[in-house]
Parts: sequence; structure tokens; C-alpha cells
Amino acid sequence: MTRAHARPGPPAAPSPAAAAAAVPDPRAWRMLAVALSATFMASFDLFVVNIAAAALRTDLRMSDAALELVVAGYGFAYAAGLVTGGRLGDRYGYRRMFVTGLSAFTVTSLLCGLAQSPAQLIAARLAQGLAAAVMVPQVLSLVTTHFPAAHRGRATAWYGAVNGIGAVTGQLLGGLLLEADVLGLGWRTVFLVNVPVGLIAAGFALLVLPPPARDRTDRRFDPLGAVGVTLTLALVLAPLSLGRQEGWPVWTWVCPAAAIPAGRLTLRWQRTLRERGGDPVVHPGLLGNRPFTTVLLAIGLFQSYFGAYLFTLALLLQGGLGARPVTAAVVFVPQAVLFSTASLLSGRLTARYGTAVPATGAALIITGLTALAAHLVVAGHDVTGPALMPALALIGLGNGLLLPPLIGFALARVDPPEAGSASGTLSTTQQFASSLGVTVFGMLFFATAGPDLRSAGTGMVTVTAVFVTLIATVASLLRAVARHRAG
Repeated sequence: MTRAHARPGPPAAPSPAAAAAAVPDPRAWRMLAVALSATFMASFDLFVVNIAAAALRTDLRMSDAALELVVAGYGFAYAAGLVTGGRLGDRYGYRRMFVTGLSAFTVTSLLCGLAQSPAQLIAARLAQGLAAAVMVPQVLSLVTTHFPAAHRGRATAWYGAVNGIGAVTGQLLGGLLLEADVLGLGWRTVFLVNVPVGLIAAGFALLVLPPPARDRTDRRFDPLGAVGVTLTLALVLAPLSLGRQEGWPVWTWVCPAAAIPAGRLTLRWQRTLRERGGDPVVHPGLLGNRPFTTVLLAIGLFQSYFGAYLFTLALLLQGGLGARPVTAAVVFVPQAVLFSTASLLSGRLTARYGTAVPATGAALIITGLTALAAHLVVAGHDVTGPALMPALALIGLGNGLLLPPLIGFALARVDPPEAGSASGTLSTTQQFASSLGVTVFGMLFFATAGPDLRSAGTGMVTVTAVFVTLIATVASLLRAVARHRAG
């Protein structure tokens, strides 16, 4: 059972004997390095298609609806399968499911790169999202089961860093790949680059990742719960993904309303199954853990901002300012470097200073967003991408100090038997919130940016005001967690 009172923050100093016993096996860090390849690939492919959208439209003669499915279908399938993917790891072993998911991701990436029609690409992207949902939850599960609680902060700092780096690199490397037009392959390279990486990572995974300590196939899988979770998410994500393009027909309003009873029935079944001694997909104890759910809400708010921020910034640079993909990529470099550096330092800093580190990150993000909006207002139509780089650098630094500690706080009091459920729930929250943010704040951006993004600066200023509110709320939730710890 998950501990009822999570207390994120710096741990009490252990005795020398306890500290020695708590040091993770050196092999655990090699395991983490291999596992994080999956985190990077899944995050990279979520965002790289934004850069390739124009090329896809031209080369495959894609309609707006088909392009929407290529972009959103991956995220939809990814989010819908994450909880189930985490529980499959609990039952069949994290190494087995990681390698299975990574191999499937490599194959589906190849199919994306070879697609000759919109229908083929859409089908391959849906399959790619499902493959990502199998491999990614195993990463945090491995962290939870192979790193002592005192060292999870450093491990989750790497996870948060790689997750964010993958998102930023999707914009950065995507632009460079399109500009290079390797072997005349154009947009296909953004998918085909996964093939050699996936093959190498799968080979190392078989060598480095540990087998399960015991046979867990006797644990019964919960197919009804898996279907219920997937259906509940689908009822929300499908309308959000397709509603704007379809003109918001009646079904896009009926489905989210139906998600409420579907979610309640699923949760009721999970509790009933647990009371009967079964093994539910989502452990009800996680939802009764107030600190865990508080941090989970903070992560959801952050991811809704983060996904929408990267999406609207790419639109501002390429659509509003007319920057070439390679120029837009260069603008991303400072914030990518600072994000990476801050993320990797955040584990050690949080171990020493606790919630002050993510609070500082939130303050830097708000400062950077405010500077970005102010520059757009003052410069008007004379704004240029390079002139935005100082503000973007502050935002990148803040993101790196905020995201990894949030993930570490969420997992700080999760016991190994619930690792798969907690990891799947956390990853689902991240992906769902990111998709929600891109859809909702993307619509706000388009509504205020005007036809052909002629007023993209105005659109960015508008969504930036919302982003500031979201980050301020995250900071408030962190203060609540700190007060709970002090109490």
C-alpha cells in the first residue's frame, strides 16, 4: 500500500550504515542511461511533427483533417495506453515490456518513414503512440524499484531532463533535419532517425536491464480496468484532437460529458477489485494519497503549459515571424542548453534545498514569460527571433529547475509493488495535460493571431498571460506540499 502521507523535500540525514545500504547498485545508473533512450524518443516524436507539418502537407497532399490526425493521433494513442503499459510491466517484467515496446516503436517509426499516403502515415502514427505507451512507463518503474528513495531525486532529475530535452530537441533537430534534406528524404528523416537509435538501444537493454526478481505472471491482469481507463481518456482526447478541425459537431460535446460517468464507473471497479484481493490497473491507494495527488495536479498544470508553450512558440517563429526551420531551431538552442543543465543539477539542489528549488524555477519561468510578452508588445511587427532569446533562456532555466523535482516528489513515497501503476498514472497525466494544453491554448492562440497568423505576436502575448497563471498555481501547490511536510 502506498504510504498515506508523502513528504517531498530533503530527507533526514541517515546513519552511516543506513546511508551505505541506501546507495544504489552502480549498474542501476547504466540501466537508467539505456532506459532514458525510450523517454527521449517518445518525447522527440511528439513534438518533431510540428516542424514537419508543412512538408507533410505538401509531399503527401494531406488535408487539414489528416494532418491533425498525424499530429494528434500519436499523442492520443500514447496517453490512452500509458496506465495499461505500466501495469503490463508489473505483471510481465519491466525489461520484457521495455524491449517489446522499444522494438515496436522502432518498427512503427520505420513504417512512418516509408508511408506513401496519408492513411498509411496515420495508421503508423497511431501504432507508434501505442508502442511508446508500452515502453515509457517502464522507465519510472525501474527507477522506483532499483533506486533507494534517497537517490530517486537524482534519477528523476535525469528523467525530467531527458523528457524535456526530447521535446525541445524535437523542434531543434527537426528543423536541422528538414534543412539538411538528407539523401533527399525530406520529412521522412524525422521518423527514420529512430530506427538505428532504437536498434542500438534495444540491444543494450537486453544486456543491461535487470530481469524480474521473481515470476509475476501469476498476477491477474485487469482487462476491464484497462478498457475503462482507455475509454475514459479516449472520450476526452478524441474530441479535443479533432473537434476544432471538424467544427465542433455534437459528438465532440457528448463524448467529454460521457467521460465523467465512465471514469466514475472505472474507479468504482478498481476499488471493488482491490477489496476482492485483485490487482487493479490503477491502485485506489494512489488517489487517496493527498501529497501524491497534489503534486500530480501540479505536474498536470505544468505539462499543459509546457506543451502549449513549445507549440505556440514554434508557430510564432515560423508562421508569425517567417523564420526558416533552421533559424527557428537556432532560437531554441539557449533555452535547450539551460534546460538541460538546470535539470541535471536539480536533483542535487533539491536534495539540499527541498521545494525552494522548484519554487525558484517557477519564479524564473514567470519572469521569462513576462519579459517575452513585454518584448512582443513593445517591438510589435519589428520583433525578431534572436531578440527573444534572453527571455527564452530564462524560461528554459526555470523549466529545468521545476519539472524534474515535481516528478521526484510524486514518486518519493511510492512503494515498489505500485511502481507500474504510479508510473503509468504520472506519465498519463503528463501526456494528457500536454495534449489538453496544445488543443485549448492552441485554439486561443489561433483565435487571437488572426488569419495566416498575421497577429502572431498578439496571440503569443494572450497565451503567455494564461501560462503565467498556470505556473503561479503550480508554485501555490508546491507551497501546500511544503506546509504538509512541515505539519
